[in-house]
Amino acid sequence: MIILGILLSIAAIGFFWWLLFTLAVFALPFFVGVSAGSWAWHTGAGWLGAIVVGTVAAGLTFGIGQILLVLVRPTWMKLAIALIFVTPAVLAGYHAVHGIVKHTVPSETWQIVFSVIGAIAVGVTAFLHVSGMAATDLSTGTAARA
Repeated sequence: MIILGILLSIAAIGFFWWLLFTLAVFALPFFVGVSAGSWAWHTGAGWLGAIVVGTVAAGLTFGIGQILLVLVRPTWMKLAIALIFVTPAVLAGYHAVHGIVKHTVPSETWQIVFSVIGAIAVGVTAFLHVSGMAATDLSTGTAARA
């Protein structure tokens, strides 16, 4: 039974790492959606209005980002747009790893080191996902040729 518990714990950790790396691209739209939903809630829209406003704002943020990545031609502008999406992912990765290692690593220095390594890993993964979105042609759905 102990072995089963260990295996399930490893599977759960692996699942949450996969989830973190997969959802890191959506950190900016999520933040925008939560902020817009919170604003709508505080202006009296109610819970349904806040959910609708937050969902629309998050969807528009993600959609506008994808459209800009496809339509913008200069490489430096594509890099700037990608960095706008990657920065919240890096912050989310740092805090996610820090939340895990603060319970397992006693040294604060090593906690920060591991957190920075995790932030870099999540940032690189998010950048690769965002740059993969930039390489897709909207009209055909295939990768654009350079």
